[in-house]
Amino acid sequence: MPDVTNTAMSIAMIHTVAGLVPTLDALAQRELAGWEPFNILDESLLKNTIREGSLSKTTMRRLAQYVWSAVDGGAEAVLVTCSSLGPAVDAARALCPVPLFRIDTGMALEAVSKSSRIGVLATLPTTLAPTGDIIRRVAADTGRTGCGVTEELCEGAFQRLSVGDREGHDAMVVDGFRRLAPKVDLIVLAQASMANALGPEPDGIPVLTSPELGMQHVRKELLSAGARRG
Repeated sequence: MPDVTNTAMSIAMIHTVAGLVPTLDALAQRELAGWEPFNILDESLLKNTIREGSLSKTTMRRLAQYVWSAVDGGAEAVLVTCSSLGPAVDAARALCPVPLFRIDTGMALEAVSKSSRIGVLATLPTTLAPTGDIIRRVAADTGRTGCGVTEELCEGAFQRLSVGDREGHDAMVVDGFRRLAPKVDLIVLAQASMANALGPEPDGIPVLTSPELGMQHVRKELLSAGARRG
């Protein structure tokens, strides 16, 4: 990989939610100096996963194809911004010729560094499980074996949001937060679409979201890779 301090490089971001593209594009522009982002959007990757109730081999293969397409298009790093696709990212990484990231890694690292009683709040079961899994894996990898993860699903909230009922969605997220908060010391939101429903520390409980922490993790890893090659 060329030295990131001297050469503008391309990072591809693969999205499944159109409404989050501007937010993540702005974060990439802010956090990744020397990198030029471009976006790939396919909402069917998430819609099919929701409909099928789990991440299928077909969807995993299709994501891998988008990763290779991004590389063929000039990407020297790839970020997948949908947490539901996390296991597919992990499966593709070994064969990917450029750094390949999932958006929730930074959030998981931050969570295990700050708390041993972590709550995961989600509006989709297909996102709840991968988020809990990556936190447990990061805890094990970093020696935080005492970390416990408690999961809470705001069932029906995503469906409210998908039909434009933001108020109903937010109310269900707040209810889920209130159920989960007494059991944990820190809460992570499994989906970026939930962030506006809560303040930064409602009821004194720290709340983490993936976009900013994820982009900061990508920046750190890319700078480290550039330093090693410089």
